[in-house]
Amino acid sequence: MIKAYAALEPKGKLTEFEYDPGELGHQEVEIEVDYCGICHSDLSMINNEWGLSAYPLVAGHEVVGKIAKVGDHVTHLKAGQLVGLGWHADYCQACSHCNAGDHNLCLTAQGTIVGHHGGFADKVRVNAKSVVPLPSGIDSKTAGPLFCGGITVFNPLVQFDIKPTDKVAVIGIGGLGHLALQFLNAWGCEVTAFTSSESKSAEARSLGAHHTLNSRDVAEIDGAANRFDYIISTVNVKLDWNLYLSTLKPKGRLHFVGATLDPLDINVFGLIMQQRSISGSPVGSPGNIAKMLEFAAQHNIKPMVEMFKFSQVNEALAHLESGKARYRIVLEK
Repeated sequence: MIKAYAALEPKGKLTEFEYDPGELGHQEVEIEVDYCGICHSDLSMINNEWGLSAYPLVAGHEVVGKIAKVGDHVTHLKAGQLVGLGWHADYCQACSHCNAGDHNLCLTAQGTIVGHHGGFADKVRVNAKSVVPLPSGIDSKTAGPLFCGGITVFNPLVQFDIKPTDKVAVIGIGGLGHLALQFLNAWGCEVTAFTSSESKSAEARSLGAHHTLNSRDVAEIDGAANRFDYIISTVNVKLDWNLYLSTLKPKGRLHFVGATLDPLDINVFGLIMQQRSISGSPVGSPGNIAKMLEFAAQHNIKPMVEMFKFSQVNEALAHLESGKARYRIVLEK
């Protein structure tokens, strides 16, 4: 039996829950969970904000632990190996996206916490192809958030050919944004942080921002017209997107990784006349997760985390929901 913490209804408190995973699949591995980050997506799934949730729901998709069991068709992983697991627990491995290495775009990919029990548990079972070994130089205690938050902000750098000479801005300095600043600085970009909190300006600079702009000061944003090659939005709230578009250079890109649920109110002439683009992306493929981990190890990029015991999962979720987390939360045994 696998022992876990599950929500039994939308917005419900997590309670102790056990389930029988059955026989280990030929292509599966069982991970003994040492640490599991808590992402805002876990909270959204627990609360059924996206209409995808099925209960009992075991959240947790930023898993780090050691492999306890290996399916008899798995050859690239072994028992005792330290690994991580992110948003996806399996892929079809036959579609054009999987064949091209874009597993994260697989239309039938299995979510780790969507119709599948995740990492708020002592163990989790997934397809071996979704698991990525931790390289040396990565701290296992803080690595979990890299498997969702980290890859979410790293993947666009690869997908959209962000150059070291680019001027890049980050909207929102939180769980995603504080990692984006670190990655972009190490990438070589000139980095600006948009933040609504004056108290975060100094911290943003310490994380890699060369400049900061007050996102509540329209005049200050107006003064940044035509400045940026690329803007990455990590927030989940509605903003004046036309104002931010005006800060892009011709051919600039506004890219979304924060899951704002409000429709985008865009003046299309702001796109057409300057040939600007709007885009979005999910997490990355296992191959890009491995690249991200190597890059993070080389440049000493680490999530800032607050630690809670697994038994404190409800307190940890309440802390996240309060908006006071700085900046990621990790559960430990």
